[in-house]
Amino acid sequence: MRTTLKRGIGRGAEVNGNGRAVLPPGPATFTRYRQPEPPGRTVVQWMGRILLWLLVAVLVVATGVVGGAYLYVHERAGDTQAHSADVIEATKYTDAPPPAGAPATALVVGYDHRAGTESKLPSRSDTIMLIRADPNTDSISLLSFPRDLRVEIHCPRHATFVDRINAAYSTCGTTGTLQTIKALTGLPVNYVITVDFRGFKQVVDKLGGVWMDVDRRYYNDNAGLITGVNTYATINLRPGYQRLNGPDALDFVRYRHTDSDLYRVARQQLFVKAFKEQVSESFSVGKLPSLIHAVTSNVEVGQAGNKTIGLRTMWRYARFALGLPAGHVFQPRIENTENAGPFGAELSAPESSIQAAVSEFTNPDVEAPEKASAQALGQKLRKRGVRAQQVSISVLNGNGIEGSATNAAYLIAQKGYRIVLPRVQDLRNAPTFDYFHTKVYFDPSRSGAADAARTVAKIFGDADVAKLPPALVTRANGAMLTVVVGSTFHGTLAPAPVDKTPKKEPPVIASNPGATLPLLRSVRHRLPFRLQLPAVLERNSQPDRLQPIRVYRVGDGHRAVRLTFHSQADANVYWGIEETNWTEAPVLQQPNFKHRVKGREFDFYYSGPHLHMVVLRDHGATYWVVNSLLDELSNETMLAIAKGLRPLGS
Repeated sequence: MRTTLKRGIGRGAEVNGNGRAVLPPGPATFTRYRQPEPPGRTVVQWMGRILLWLLVAVLVVATGVVGGAYLYVHERAGDTQAHSADVIEATKYTDAPPPAGAPATALVVGYDHRAGTESKLPSRSDTIMLIRADPNTDSISLLSFPRDLRVEIHCPRHATFVDRINAAYSTCGTTGTLQTIKALTGLPVNYVITVDFRGFKQVVDKLGGVWMDVDRRYYNDNAGLITGVNTYATINLRPGYQRLNGPDALDFVRYRHTDSDLYRVARQQLFVKAFKEQVSESFSVGKLPSLIHAVTSNVEVGQAGNKTIGLRTMWRYARFALGLPAGHVFQPRIENTENAGPFGAELSAPESSIQAAVSEFTNPDVEAPEKASAQALGQKLRKRGVRAQQVSISVLNGNGIEGSATNAAYLIAQKGYRIVLPRVQDLRNAPTFDYFHTKVYFDPSRSGAADAARTVAKIFGDADVAKLPPALVTRANGAMLTVVVGSTFHGTLAPAPVDKTPKKEPPVIASNPGATLPLLRSVRHRLPFRLQLPAVLERNSQPDRLQPIRVYRVGDGHRAVRLTFHSQADANVYWGIEETNWTEAPVLQQPNFKHRVKGREFDFYYSGPHLHMVVLRDHGATYWVVNSLLDELSNETMLAIAKGLRPLGS
């Protein structure tokens, strides 16, 4: 089936055309508790982190990350401005940059060589990803498109045709990919970013490699084969958490020898998260010059009018990226894909699946990890804040558009809030009509008013929150909140996030300690910490035949053992258990939640609503249960495996 969306989908969100190049923004017993605040950083450390994020915004787009090309000084920013004919042409089809505080969307295209230049053969893009940064939800969403997905190809001066999505790039370069993605999703695209994969390898190496969790053994050797017979790249990676250099990292994110494009997309997004974890924690300012050269030599960024992105924009984006809460990078996937085309080498998906992915992309559920965690633990989610029925709101017109406040009040009332109208008609307008963003003011003397204001602000999408000023006390008419409708209100409220909380289900497990007991006993003399034996496994899984266990060094002199499991029901599903005395690994730094279950401390790491990793901390060691690339193990199964870890006896 063809995957092109109806043209009108997603076009209701108009883009402000004021020309301002500004990105965002200005039943087990358990105990939950917060992490201790991290030690304060020096000014130099903070500057290093900010400078790095300005670079990260560019370089990680090689596999699709929180993107944009924003370097740390104004002079070098121009080096990444679109300069090739291909990208300059694409800027003609981008949408105007959004106003400050509004979500921004970028299209990332990763390629091997510029279309039509370095080879007589047509180039095809290996990475096509949309990135959306939303300051209203403090989130970044990544939506990847498998390169073999059959869609309608849209290119200027070409008739529309159906082919693999990466054929858009080989047909008419970045413009073709941009137009195809816009037609497919119905979304505006404010920035287009192209990245040469050779730059990806250079940047990873300049950073000293990237720490990643490799889910299984990856091996392919072309030695002794006739050139051209085996077109797969050489790869030799062993399972476990490890530091990958540039070539190995690129091999990992582009691997597709024995699985499909869906798993390659998952590997790319895994790299995105791994990179963020690492650079958020450490950075050497001395690496900046070589990093800048690698980035500016291989990245182009275009926006409407091919204008240079200003330093102010870069600074705001860096602050936004640095301030993201844990677990606020969301990765919706296109589901229900099926093999299509000759020999089943292509993919197709129903329009409804594309629409669902786009909806989740634009409306991420930032409460998904908390809801999923409560679900898996069998606990009732505690509702925070004041209920809508207890919140009274006075709505004022602050933009001068007749009926604007009335429409807003009606929409708010539909959500259960109590609307309070001033008795005098003149008091139903704000003192001035110069409000750009909608303002939500709260009465500081009312309990829960500030939390209620933040909730209402999210309903508008781009509203600001502040204490009620004296000039509006009369117009508040005793209401808990006073909303002044600004120019950015166009008669609709922000759509509700897509609730992806999995339904509660029994864990899919089987008691099978004997599957790994001989493996762990054979290596425990090589490890300086106590090993944990998994008493239960996912019901259909067995230790992987290729490399079931691996003992190796990790980090700065630490030791680790990796158990790899393979599902007998699905050849592409691998998951693992990592045991190590490295307690400060980058991947462990930002858990979503900490829980104490039956006297033991567990850290929960979510990917949206899916529990991707559960970590047990015990006696100076950490024990990780790591889900598959696509998180095929249910949350309850992951938790049951982690709870089933037992100290290895004699």
